[in-house]
Amino acid sequence: MKKIFVTIIAVVLSVFAVNAQKYAYVDTEYIMNNIPLYETAKQQLDELSEQWQSEVDEAKTQVEKLYKDFQAEKVFLTEEQKIKREDEIVQKEKDLRSLQQKYFGREGMLFSKRKELLKPIQDDIFNAVKEIAQEGNYAVIFDTANSLNMLYTDPKHDKSDDVLRKLGYKN
Repeated sequence: MKKIFVTIIAVVLSVFAVNAQKYAYVDTEYIMNNIPLYETAKQQLDELSEQWQSEVDEAKTQVEKLYKDFQAEKVFLTEEQKIKREDEIVQKEKDLRSLQQKYFGREGMLFSKRKELLKPIQDDIFNAVKEIAQEGNYAVIFDTANSLNMLYTDPKHDKSDDVLRKLGYKN
C-alpha cells in the first residue's frame, strides 16, 4: 500500500515537473495556532470535554459502587432481589454507555460542537488558500500539518504567513 502511494506521488510530481507547474505548501496547524478565535474555540471544547468526562466518570463510579455493593450483599439476598439488583446494574451500565455516546460518540455533542466552532475557521483558511493559489497560479498547495510527509521543504514556498495575512492576522 505504501509503495503504491509513493508511486502515485512520484507520478503526480513528475507530471507537475514536466508541465512546469508551480507548487507551494502551508501548515494549517501553524495557521490555526495563530488565529485567536481558534484558540478560544479550542479552549471552549476542552472545557466542555472535561465537564462531560466528569459526568461520565461520576456515572461510572456509581455503577462500580452498585456492583461492589451487590457482590458484598449477594449472599444475603433472595433470588428475586438478586435479579432485581442485577437488572439495575445492567440498566446503569447501559445508561453509562449511552451517556458516553451522547457526549463522545461519532455524532455526539463534542463532535457537533467541534464542527460548529471550528468549521467556519477551517472554511476561511481553505478560502484564503484557494485565493492564494489562484493569485499565484499554483497548481498544488500541500498541507504539511500532520498528514503529508515532506522530507525537505524550501521555506520560500511556505505560504502559511500569506494565508494568515489574507485572513487579517499577523504571525
